[in-house]
Amino acid sequence: MKARMTNPAFVLPDGIKGIGAIFKAIDQGGISLELREIVGLRASQINGCSACVHSHVQNLRKAGESEERIGAVAAWREAPYFTDAERAALQLTESVTRLADRSDEAVPDALWDEVADHFDEKELSALILVIGVTNLFNRLNATIKEPAGTTWG
Repeated sequence: MKARMTNPAFVLPDGIKGIGAIFKAIDQGGISLELREIVGLRASQINGCSACVHSHVQNLRKAGESEERIGAVAAWREAPYFTDAERAALQLTESVTRLADRSDEAVPDALWDEVADHFDEKELSALILVIGVTNLFNRLNATIKEPAGTTWG
């Protein structure tokens, strides 16, 4: 399977520069690579982005994550493998990723309070940016039919 076109972020040089700046900011937020990848994996699962799911799984394996944790991300609520902080981050990921599915607040105050109990403002900023940039890439890849296993750059 071949993508319809080159990823737009790479076609327009300032696009990838802007995304690179977001990733640089995320690096300054102090959240672990594993958390970033778990959150990215969950958003990508929800959005059905095979290229991103593949990439996040590979990154988690390289980071030394267990197959149990990787395989349980889709069912994190029922799995015993995640910390309270990770669970809060995963719930935030689902709420932000599923904006159109909500009839009430996108991120209810109770969820915000729970997430804020685990992460300071810099960490929250990084977490929100990870969720946002993952959703951006999911939408780009879905539009151009980017196949799993694609290497970028």
